Amino acid sequence: MQAQPLIAVADVEAASRWYQAVLGCHGTHGGTDYEQLAFDGRIILQLHRWDAQHHAHVGDPACRPYGNGVLLWFWTDDFDDAVDRAAANGAKVVDGPKENRNAQHRELWLNDPDGYVVVIAGPYGDVGM
Repeated sequence: MQAQPLIAVADVEAASRWYQAVLGCHGTHGGTDYEQLAFDGRIILQLHRWDAQHHAHVGDPACRPYGNGVLLWFWTDDFDDAVDRAAANGAKVVDGPKENRNAQHRELWLNDPDGYVVVIAGPYGDVGM
């Protein structure tokens, strides 16, 4: 089994560009209503436009903050590259980069353009590198 989270966004194409630039992934579907983002041939995230009427349970765009209680957590072998990509693309940093000694890795906490919390974590044992 593999998780394939879907989030609702105001602008699918803009969100897709942001995630591709920051995470180093690529789009596999494209379009103004829906996008699939993949890394190494696996879907890691789906984007759905708030007002596209394909799913009845996407949520209400008037209720904020989006994703309250949910973190979009991405693990990468190339943590330093991810930090550099986030900085180069002007990503809003919420916290970090920092060491999480409990998890034994480094983390960078961001807000995406819609306000979702995105965490990029390095590999286990990455602390103190």
